[in-house]
Amino acid sequence: MNRDSGQPQSTSLDKQIQSIGELADQIRTKLIALHPANLHEASEDLARLAGSLRRISRVVAKREGEREDLLALAGIGQVINSSLELDDVLRIVMDTLVRLTGAERGFLMLRDEQGELSIRIARNLEQETLEDAEFAFSRTVVKRVIAEAEPVLTTNAQRDPRFDKEESVITLNLRSILCVPLKVKDELTGVIYADNRIRTGLFTETELNLLTAFANQAAVAIENARLFESVWRTLGDVSDLKNFMDDIFASIASGVITIDLENRITLCNQAAETILRRSESQLVGERITEVLPVIGLDLNRYLSLVRQTGRQMIGLELQSALDQRGPLTLSLSLAPLKNADESTRGVAIVLEDLTENKQLEAQRRLFARMVSPAVIEQLNPDELQLGGKRTEITTLFADIRGFTRFSEKYAPEQLVSILNRYLGAAIEAILAQEGTIDKFMGDAIMAFFNAPIPQAEHTLRAVQAALGMREATLMLYQKLPPELHLSFGIGIHSGEAVLGLVGAERRLDYTAIGDGVNTAKRIQEHAAAGQILISAATYQQVDCHIEARQVQPIIAKGKTQPVPVYEVLGLKSER
Repeated sequence: MNRDSGQPQSTSLDKQIQSIGELADQIRTKLIALHPANLHEASEDLARLAGSLRRISRVVAKREGEREDLLALAGIGQVINSSLELDDVLRIVMDTLVRLTGAERGFLMLRDEQGELSIRIARNLEQETLEDAEFAFSRTVVKRVIAEAEPVLTTNAQRDPRFDKEESVITLNLRSILCVPLKVKDELTGVIYADNRIRTGLFTETELNLLTAFANQAAVAIENARLFESVWRTLGDVSDLKNFMDDIFASIASGVITIDLENRITLCNQAAETILRRSESQLVGERITEVLPVIGLDLNRYLSLVRQTGRQMIGLELQSALDQRGPLTLSLSLAPLKNADESTRGVAIVLEDLTENKQLEAQRRLFARMVSPAVIEQLNPDELQLGGKRTEITTLFADIRGFTRFSEKYAPEQLVSILNRYLGAAIEAILAQEGTIDKFMGDAIMAFFNAPIPQAEHTLRAVQAALGMREATLMLYQKLPPELHLSFGIGIHSGEAVLGLVGAERRLDYTAIGDGVNTAKRIQEHAAAGQILISAATYQQVDCHIEARQVQPIIAKGKTQPVPVYEVLGLKSER
């Protein structure tokens, strides 16, 4: 049968119908005459008429089959192109294939990203999906179609010289086989394979032509579905990547702002909102030089330079001020934003808020002027708790003698300048021995040793600090006129005291409290200008290191018994 020769068949059929009409007229005429010879001839004519009718019936049946196949082909083209879901398209393709050809099984194989063929769907006549165990077919036929990119038809593979020696054909008892390539733009993308293990002669050229035409439509539909699936997957990946990047962008601790060529903000993250104390809706569209007005001119110059050179600028430290939060110190890093063609379309700005760090650094420097840097390095803030701890310390009190009368002669500004000269010398001497400065009391200073960090020979450190103060005072004399010469009276005592953080969370003092501290203060009150007095407890710990002499015990306020004291003359020379 050849369902593709529509016009010749139509002409032949018309001629046959015309002949039958003429024959019918002749039979009618002969029957009217009722002559025996005519009856014989009429019988023969009726036999020819019956044969013609049978031929016409076969032609009509064939034409009707062709019409149904064409309608099915047109219909399946519409159906498979109505969906972009690859699995749906594959299922529709295979179920239609099996129905049109009458195949027992149908397999659709597609090339993967590595170019290898793999079965994407396998269906049977009952429109059921085949299990993996049923994936047994003639790979020889499939390989031939792939190699030649041409369809293969065999009505009985067992007797086909091309395949009758193949193990798969013999073992699987394959009979009718039909396999056609799937092509898109002349590129082979897969194959459709159908077979029947029972019937021979199931497939003819008609089924081959029909399946070939069907495969062309199916290949396009499958490729469209694959492209849609790839695009959809890519969109999903892009969406996931965007969400991931948004999460990263939002979680960056540094402020990030992007601006266009007109310095208008196009994007900012949450950290930037926090630093600038403005929401994203308030920032986007604003000029960055207006958001940071104090540094606007400098920033505008830097931004222009980045755009012109295409180079980054890292760690620009600028001082600004905002109405929402006051003065602030920012570290800015600028980088050009470029298109695919490497042209600059804006600038990315990374902001680091250094305001708090600067304040902490200033506080640390201030603290370092009261506590030895060596002590600061060893302090663990987590271990400093509100409350006190009993500790053995050596306390030093120093007071400028005659300062009250001295202050009557000078203006406050001069007085403060002179006082700072002497207190500065005292501080340097104390910190040189890694002492902790507790407080200043007018022209007096209090310090202690062995806290907050334990110190070996803390008593000797205190005495050395006192001697250092006296030496520093003498050096000041060389720089100051005689009328500005002042001297410290110093008292030192070693004993237990309670040390810790005193106050509340908003205001804390790290200080020492106890009778030993009071004793050091009372001793200092009896020291003359330039004199260093130490208690007997202190003397016992350093007597082998210092030159000292015992002096008259002092009557200290709050003490029932006189307090023995020693005057420190200097350190013993090393032999």
